[in-house]
Amino acid sequence: MELDDVNTITVLGAGNMGHGIAEVAAIAGYDVYMRDIKEEFVQNGYDQIEWSLGKLAEREQLPEEEADAALERVTPVVDMEEAVSNCDFLIEAVPEQMEIKKDVYGEVAQYAPEHAVFATNTSSLSITELSEVTERPERFCGMHFFNPPVRMPLVEVISGAHTAEETLELTEALAEDLDKTPVRVHKDSPGFIVNRVLVPLMNEAAWLVHDGVATVAEVDSTTKYEMGHPMGAFELTDQVGADVGYHVLEYMYETLGDAYEPCPVLVEKVENEELGKKTGKGFYDYENGGVEIPADAGSEEVERRLLAAMANEVAKLIGNDVADADAIDEAVKLGLGYPDGPAKMADEYGLEALHETLDELYEETGEPRYEPADYLRERAEAGGFHEQETGDDEYDYDTIEVEIDGRVARVTIDRPHRMNTVTAEMVEEIDDALDRLAEDDEARALLLTGAGDRAFSTGFDASTASAASGIEAAELSRLGQRVFGRLEELPMPVVAAIDGYCLGGGMELAACADMRIASERARFGQPEHNLGLMPGWGGTQRLPRIVGEGRAKEIIFTARNDYEPGTMADYGFVNEVVENDGIEERAWELARDLAAGPPIAQKFTKRAMLAGRDDVDAGLELEASAFGHLFTTDDLWEGLSAFQDDREPEFEGE
Repeated sequence: MELDDVNTITVLGAGNMGHGIAEVAAIAGYDVYMRDIKEEFVQNGYDQIEWSLGKLAEREQLPEEEADAALERVTPVVDMEEAVSNCDFLIEAVPEQMEIKKDVYGEVAQYAPEHAVFATNTSSLSITELSEVTERPERFCGMHFFNPPVRMPLVEVISGAHTAEETLELTEALAEDLDKTPVRVHKDSPGFIVNRVLVPLMNEAAWLVHDGVATVAEVDSTTKYEMGHPMGAFELTDQVGADVGYHVLEYMYETLGDAYEPCPVLVEKVENEELGKKTGKGFYDYENGGVEIPADAGSEEVERRLLAAMANEVAKLIGNDVADADAIDEAVKLGLGYPDGPAKMADEYGLEALHETLDELYEETGEPRYEPADYLRERAEAGGFHEQETGDDEYDYDTIEVEIDGRVARVTIDRPHRMNTVTAEMVEEIDDALDRLAEDDEARALLLTGAGDRAFSTGFDASTASAASGIEAAELSRLGQRVFGRLEELPMPVVAAIDGYCLGGGMELAACADMRIASERARFGQPEHNLGLMPGWGGTQRLPRIVGEGRAKEIIFTARNDYEPGTMADYGFVNEVVENDGIEERAWELARDLAAGPPIAQKFTKRAMLAGRDDVDAGLELEASAFGHLFTTDDLWEGLSAFQDDREPEFEGE
């Protein structure tokens, strides 16, 4: 079956995951049957979809007419035959218990069409075991969405022992059509990728507290402020629910062995029903202050041991052919919002040192969780999980992508899982890319974009910075000022195509472009004052020159993050506003038009404008001398000849 053959999707379960998946499918244009065992459950799920679609329309993330049409495509039902008899693709999202899921598939088999593909949204249970209760194990796979499905981009596509390649390819294609990023899990293994990394990490955090190595505050300070995780380890446990992680861990313990023994600290929380936010108390007391994580209580010992635990799980996944290092990194970044993937983090810390950490702990304690995987030893000796780069690809970066299409170089801020936030590493990679582009004869214009449609960039990723001194912060500011400013000095036109949020340092980066175009859903702002900060990458200087001092002070002092593109066009910051669906095409069109221009004249024009900002006389002098120089170029005579012949000039930069 091909993707074009999928018209009707059935979602079994109307809870948080079920109604979220149903909403995603309806937005993508599929007819959806959403089924649960009671009318009240189904109606509640339907009401949640209606509310969510309304919010998307209210925030202009989805046109109101499309939101209404999506809701019309959802049919809430209780009767199983009605739910599945016409489905092409079935996604099961019932409670995470093997027997419940098996019972559901037994009933589904009575009514589902022969051609229908089954996918389970399980986060850890065996795909193979579930598939074997159906009569179509080759058309059965895992399709693990992340909560909330409407916002989270990742879908793990998991192969069971009997799953046909055709089924996996169809499921990946469907995930992409739902505007998700599928990551293939090649082998049915408990926890798959994300939970296989996360849950043992959370368990090890609990063991650190249990063994007196660290406090909850020290663990959370380390994970949040030193390692750059969106939440502290225990903060996340409380957010998800201690019982949720515990049940996954318990399943791993039963299937994978003693290395996954649940920590007594975690067991005690579950037994006492101190599950986190949903019960009012977990590792933090939500009725008495809630989460308080000190920014300066990080521990190198905690970081080393947690990284070692993650590295060991990564090694087990790769060594058992579940997934490769790149897939693991992508899945964890998309699914957990980590600034980098665990394989890359381990490589950067030093895989040999992490292997030694586990060796020492295993020898000292004899605990199975510290026994290093064979593949970890192998990769430690090889220097890391990732193969060493050969240097053949001069535009190979981790946080940005650079491509050259014709005469246009495109630099994409490539951290969509973190709203394309900027890190010190990214600034250094942009600096290196600009060095290379300045010497690249192919590039005549630069197009600056952000990956995805949620954000051009929402500014600096504070989670990647530890509690820094004032001197270190000032140096980071100077680095950003210098590198971003290079866009103004680059001897070619620079276009920033802004889709989604453009905030803080992201707006400062866009301000360095020569021209800015924005989609209708773009939103702007300099919200640094909300954090007790100020723009630090040139915003106090460039923004007033573009929009005027009064408007710049308004934008910075109000610290809003919701300026609309029409307003920013009126202020003079945005040159052109285009429809959401047209931003990509228009950006390339403009960049290609500029790339066809006279490169020498463009270079001197930028230089004269830049020189004249602080010294008009210097700018005028440069303008005059450059004007004279242009009369000696072949481009001038090509331009005059093309004008006389009524044709488009072909400038060669000579």
